[in-house]
Amino acid sequence: MRDKLDEVRREEKEMYLKGFSYNKDKIVEDLKQELDARSCVGITKYKTTLQDNNTDDFLQHLKEELMDASLYIQKLQSKINK
Repeated sequence: MRDKLDEVRREEKEMYLKGFSYNKDKIVEDLKQELDARSCVGITKYKTTLQDNNTDDFLQHLKEELMDASLYIQKLQSKINK
């Protein structure tokens, strides 16, 4: 995956140097900004990065987040079906 990303970045740089411009996907760029902001909040709150944190039970966290997401879906569906 990292090799593919490096290849894409090289191609983008070559296009830029040749005077070509390209459009980035706004949806992707917006999400990247949100991820960066969320990372900063997490580092401040937990005093560690996700990469360096080896003590949490990430599968349990994921399960709890998905249960929350299911509740949000149920709530929205109940509002739509009224």
